[in-house]
Amino acid sequence: MSGPADFVRVCALGELEEGTPKRVELDGTPVSVVRTEGEVFAINDICSHANVSLSEGEVEDCMIECWLHGSSFDLRTGKPSGLPATRPVPVYPVKIEGDDVLVSVTQES
Repeated sequence: MSGPADFVRVCALGELEEGTPKRVELDGTPVSVVRTEGEVFAINDICSHANVSLSEGEVEDCMIECWLHGSSFDLRTGKPSGLPATRPVPVYPVKIEGDDVLVSVTQES
C-alpha cells in the first residue's frame, strides 16, 4: 500500500536548471531528476544498455540521452527511442509541494 510517506524530498524546484539532469540517490536507487518543458520528471539514472549514469547525458524534447552509446529514453515512460538500448528504465512519480520536489521510488509509474 502506498501513501504520502513514500514521497521523499530530493531538492528545491529552484535548484533544477531547465534541461540539466540532477542525480540523487533514494533508498539506494540512483535517480535522475529533470526539469524540462514546464514539468519535472524522475527516471532511473542507470542506462538499461550499459551501466552508465543518464544524468551525465543531454536532455531534449522530453528525452534523456545516454552519453556513451547515444540511446535516448522518454522521461515520461522510460522507453528507449532506439538502439542500442532495447529495455526501458523505470520512471518514478514526482510531486511538487511549494518549492519542494518530491519523488517516490517505492512505486514505478
